[in-house]
Amino acid sequence: MPQNKTTLVIGATPKPDRYAYIATEMLADYGHSVIPFGIKKGEIGSLTIQNEWPANAETDTITLYINASLQKAYYDQIIALKPARIIFNPGTENEELKELALKNKIVTQEACTLVLLRTNQY
Repeated sequence: MPQNKTTLVIGATPKPDRYAYIATEMLADYGHSVIPFGIKKGEIGSLTIQNEWPANAETDTITLYINASLQKAYYDQIIALKPARIIFNPGTENEELKELALKNKIVTQEACTLVLLRTNQY
């Protein structure tokens, strides 16, 4: 089993057909601690979607499922968590946040969380 990487999923939703939902389930299935964060209330499996920013969460990875314009509101909070990396899933690419992350020594990756998990690259 790979090392547990506590992952904050930004854009979590209770809709099972959404990639953020599928990624949350898959991360948990692969043995990672997951913090689903989103504006919608609900559950993903046994996890409750957090509607308030998890300010003190020790986070290895942040995986994004919201577009660049919505990310702007979270820049300071994302950087303050000091994650080891930020994954920009397809459709979430954001040069501004990427540059901010790199200035703060946070690795960025433009990739699909689902593919990374399935190919043992997570």
